Amino acid sequence: MSLDKILSISGKPGLYQIVTQTRTGAVVESLIDQKRITVGTHSNISILSEIAIYTLTEEVPLREVLKNIKEKENGEQTSISHKDSKIKLEEFFFEVLPEYDEDRVYASDIKKVIQWYNILQKNNLLDSLEAEEETAKTSDEEE
Repeated sequence: MSLDKILSISGKPGLYQIVTQTRTGAVVESLIDQKRITVGTHSNISILSEIAIYTLTEEVPLREVLKNIKEKENGEQTSISHKDSKIKLEEFFFEVLPEYDEDRVYASDIKKVIQWYNILQKNNLLDSLEAEEETAKTSDEEE
């Protein structure tokens, strides 16, 4: 499953995958407990494939950041928790993305990325990152 189908919903914990779209929104399933809920178009929804992290020179797609974490952790859960101290979180993130912009990327953002990575890893959804990257490269070359 690609990051195009994985959502973060403001005010709701964890990540969700789209089950089906409806006239007034979508039916989504939690990746934490597999419960289904309906979200309306009024909900603040972020699709993971559209999220990027600020660096000093550019914005790096979340897919790249997750891939860097996967390489650092050898495909396992992160060595730190999203509940660790701000300093530990920032040290970890500097190892993953050395150029990240400290002024625009907050500790709360780092916590979300680590939590999202662990949820995706637990649900075996990280393998799709490489497949997505190959697809993206192929389409760029065709253009």
